Amino acid sequence: MSIDFSEYISCLDEEDHEHVEALESSYHEAQRFMSPRGLQNYLEGMRAFCTLGGGQDLVLTYVQEMPGVCKEVGEDIIPDIVEAMMKLSSHTSGSVITLIVSNMPLAASRLGDADVMRGFLKLLHQMTGKAPRGLRPMMENLDELLSKLTLGGLRRWVLWGAQAHQRDLDGQLAYFALETDSSRSILQSERRGTLFIDNQRKLNFYLRALWARAFFMRPTAGDFESRQGIRPFIEDFQIHVPDAFDPFHGIDGMEIYRATVAHTAAHMVYTNDRISAEELSQAQMRFIEMFEDARVEYLAYTEFPGLRKLWLSFFTSEPQKDEETVQVHETMDLMMRTTRAIMDPDYSDELPAINDIASDYRAKLEKDPYNPRLAWMAGVEFYNKMVEIATIPSVRILSEWPIPYRDDNRYFWEFSENMFETQGVDFLPSSEQNVRRYVSLMEFVNEIDCEMEDGNPQETLVLSTELFPYEDMGVSYNEMEGVEPVSDPYHYNEWDYHVQLARPDWATVIERRQGKGDPDVMDEILTKHKPVASRIRHLIDAMQPQGIVRRRGYEEGEELDLNAAVRAMIDIRRGIMPDPRINIRITRHLRDLSIVLLLDLSESTNEKIGDIAEGEEGYEDQPSILDLTRESAGLLTWAIDSIGDNFAVHGFASDGRHDVQYYRYKDFDQSYDDDAKARMAGMKGNLSTRMGAALRHAGWHLTQQNAQKRLVLLVTDGEPADIDERDPQYLRHDTKKAVEDLAMQGVYTYCLTLDPNADQYVSRIFGENNYSIVDDVERLPERLPNVFAALTG
Repeated sequence: MSIDFSEYISCLDEEDHEHVEALESSYHEAQRFMSPRGLQNYLEGMRAFCTLGGGQDLVLTYVQEMPGVCKEVGEDIIPDIVEAMMKLSSHTSGSVITLIVSNMPLAASRLGDADVMRGFLKLLHQMTGKAPRGLRPMMENLDELLSKLTLGGLRRWVLWGAQAHQRDLDGQLAYFALETDSSRSILQSERRGTLFIDNQRKLNFYLRALWARAFFMRPTAGDFESRQGIRPFIEDFQIHVPDAFDPFHGIDGMEIYRATVAHTAAHMVYTNDRISAEELSQAQMRFIEMFEDARVEYLAYTEFPGLRKLWLSFFTSEPQKDEETVQVHETMDLMMRTTRAIMDPDYSDELPAINDIASDYRAKLEKDPYNPRLAWMAGVEFYNKMVEIATIPSVRILSEWPIPYRDDNRYFWEFSENMFETQGVDFLPSSEQNVRRYVSLMEFVNEIDCEMEDGNPQETLVLSTELFPYEDMGVSYNEMEGVEPVSDPYHYNEWDYHVQLARPDWATVIERRQGKGDPDVMDEILTKHKPVASRIRHLIDAMQPQGIVRRRGYEEGEELDLNAAVRAMIDIRRGIMPDPRINIRITRHLRDLSIVLLLDLSESTNEKIGDIAEGEEGYEDQPSILDLTRESAGLLTWAIDSIGDNFAVHGFASDGRHDVQYYRYKDFDQSYDDDAKARMAGMKGNLSTRMGAALRHAGWHLTQQNAQKRLVLLVTDGEPADIDERDPQYLRHDTKKAVEDLAMQGVYTYCLTLDPNADQYVSRIFGENNYSIVDDVERLPERLPNVFAALTG
């Protein structure tokens, strides 16, 4: 079937026969392996590139190079490439886009997967916003870059150069052209040991030699934030492996790839029936996975004895001197030793229980290795024994298996439709969860004592106001029971840096109220810090809006400056060049600002400040971090209220991801009166610090305000932490992501930290110039207003 290219290529000269022949040749090549849908996308791409205005070279480059891209990563990538180039057209020239398109086959052959290619396109879009001048030199050196770097390494190399040469255009060109020492140095530091794309063909032959069948393998790019990639996994009957492996305890990357693909292929060959996950906790599943891995490996090295030596080397090798050793949890160490004991009959562990478990499981394997219930029974029994002799760590620690060749075992699990019944509220559908329903007073009274209530209600009745008893006591039921009303739950995503994805609705923020104190306490703060308050008064006078401001000395303006005009006429009469700045410019000085002062109220704020040790006389009279936080908040609140800015004072603490407690002491629409002062005086510290969720909620409050500039000023005494998260990096990365997300919404975040060791993490979370460290906590009341003045003055 002949195609009339004139419908798609309106920007080419119809009489240019050479171009038409090139189009037909490329289209015929694409017809050999592309589906009708892919060909249609290919032709629509021609039409789209014609509208970009990049000339004939851009269109012809697209037409000639796209079939080669589709051969490498599939035809589904065409719409993504077209969309990405359309976005880039508003940031860079047509010649640069032509250069990018001409390099697409190279990128496709080096990246080797459509999803990884999409990540590459996103990186190009990021780069146009941060360092557009570097696109051309980077494309000219793309062959060298992709021959040494993974997509994650290339991303870190690009972002480092964009940050280092943000305002140095010549430096950008030199860096991305690999002409500077720093560029070469970062490139060398980001190099990985062994790239998958260089060895994919060898690994295909390796598996075919073992099992005489083809296995489809695809690379994954997961080393964006760290050099550790995504764990291997099996999905849609394809083996997904990291796009690079670094040496592990002296074992080179190629050996790791052999062990990885052999292990995952063993799952596909020897798994006949999937294992049911019903009535199992996540921890129990990790233990069952350990024994299932041992079962398929037993079957594999029984058939191919050399595989035992390959896999066993990962458990017997020692770390090299130049390698960073990862601390392994006690339970994980016991699991690794048990795996080694099962694999190696000659190994004798110092713990007799491990030797007994291993010998018993080997005996069962020899008797019936294809029994699908074998790993299930052994895993549950081993879990029960571990509960007795060791502390079971969090699921995250159990999931981070320190041996790199093991996959994540999603392949052999079978989940029932009612799995949520055993997994907790995270898996409940919305129709099954507790619902908060707002009702009238009479409906509330009629339903409150229902005899059919079973202690697990499906809905919670909520009154718009507090309920008071019939007696004229002036005290509500909430106050009588010591319970403050709470808000509807607010659900926020949380960033998981391990998988580089946001966990949807993972953290729950609930607004609560703390008890009130004496409002005079806040007034006494001004008296206590009278010298500081006096200095703040000067800041207030300097920052207050001045209305109409008339500024002299402009060449253009709204009014004529008579004195300057007279001086100019005198200079003209004297034959001297007059000063042309004879006008007055009238400006209106306004402050359009909304600010949330967000206070960290974790348990650590109750620590005393001073030299007197606990138990000694005078210890209780020493101020705590919470006292100084309250005093600094009081001084700043007084200052902002005097200036007239729109502001709120909020605090937060957390008791796990399901209960991030958020306190509103003073709202935007509330004046700084005795009620707000009483709530600030009743400020208390407890629980933990889930900072990312609190920042997102504070940002949500700010986005409801109609202001030109929005600011979250965070005061904290430590790093993000919570009781249900043992990985210290997890909440740091989530907080960093929250700060980035708020910045995209136009909310600026600044951190004032009291942690003297905050240099280790605070700059990575908030940015180089977006934080201050208060080394002397007692100077906090003085520092906080100064920081506010510097940010908003």
